Amino acid sequence: MSRWKGLPAELDPSTRNLVVRLRRLKDHSGLSLRQLAARTGYSTSSWERYLGGRSLPPREAVEALASVTGEDPTRLLAVWEVAAEAWSGRTATAPAAPVPVAVRAGAPAGEQDQAQAPEPAAEPGRAGSAGLVDPVGPAGAGAEPARGRAFHVAVAAGVVAVALTASAVVVLAGRVGTEDARGTAAPPAPSAAPATVSPPPDLPAYTCRVERIDGLWYAGQSTTRDAVLANGYAGPEVAEAQCLLSRAGYSPGDIDGIFGPVTERAVKRLQAEADLVVDGIVGPHTWGALRG
Repeated sequence: MSRWKGLPAELDPSTRNLVVRLRRLKDHSGLSLRQLAARTGYSTSSWERYLGGRSLPPREAVEALASVTGEDPTRLLAVWEVAAEAWSGRTATAPAAPVPVAVRAGAPAGEQDQAQAPEPAAEPGRAGSAGLVDPVGPAGAGAEPARGRAFHVAVAAGVVAVALTASAVVVLAGRVGTEDARGTAAPPAPSAAPATVSPPPDLPAYTCRVERIDGLWYAGQSTTRDAVLANGYAGPEVAEAQCLLSRAGYSPGDIDGIFGPVTERAVKRLQAEADLVVDGIVGPHTWGALRG
């Protein structure tokens, strides 16, 4: 199995899930990046960005990978759609457009890798498109409108401040006149009773009940062996993974069913010891190491 580099820390869980699945398909196929490029029509450098989490692969690239690896594309494309929606909402600088391989019929794989043609700008969904990119314009394009809005906001704030000051003077003058006429100040109005705020519901309590059944470890929270968990996830499956991490000697912190940084570090230590992809994401291979 390939020893992949860790994914960028800022990558959202849905995109992490997609990249992990693509990496797994590539590993199971036994194809090198050059062979994958030759069979899918996307360059080696493009696949390096896709599988490194630096660029979202277009839908057609995901379909091509599923085709060459014999995978049913239905579930894989459903994962891609969730990742694409999260990717399109980012505000970071858009990654460079992928460069598909210009495949010449009958050319050897080496020549196909070298014969790269710049990919034309196209909308997502068309063959060879660059996929979804962040909607960010040229640097400094919105500087002037922003300064104009700031000026108007400052003027409006000044007007409001003057109006509030004038209102305060009028109210104070009225109260002074009333005190002079009656000889005493009017009693203050009774304050409203404070609103009762209900405390948040208690988090579910998880108790590890670790036992070995048919040669596998279970902790009594979930029997899953393929659920994909990542930082930010929560639920009984996370509690199950935390219990099994603790059993194996990798402290995940509190057994609270919340996948946080401490749990992620424990997962990475387990993956490194088990010679798995060290990405901090619990998938089928990591479940195998936890239950085995």
